[in-house]
Amino acid sequence: MQVTSELIGYLAATLTTASFVPQAWHTFRTKDVSGISLGMYSAFTIGVALWLVYGWLLAAWPIVVANAVTLSLAGLILSMKLRYR
Repeated sequence: MQVTSELIGYLAATLTTASFVPQAWHTFRTKDVSGISLGMYSAFTIGVALWLVYGWLLAAWPIVVANAVTLSLAGLILSMKLRYR
């Protein structure tokens, strides 16, 4: 059962994290941040950081890996929003 739940966790992590790649790539390529809400991305980035800490404390590696990657992508988008607004 443990293997199945971890597999589901890694699959969910892969799908949700991969969904940020097109936005990050588009934003990096075009430097167009006009459609991105600073408030939303700030709250989202802090939330992802907290999920990362939560996963670390539980030693839940699918949560840690997914949120580490998502935090990197969200942080990149947020920094571009601050730089190119």
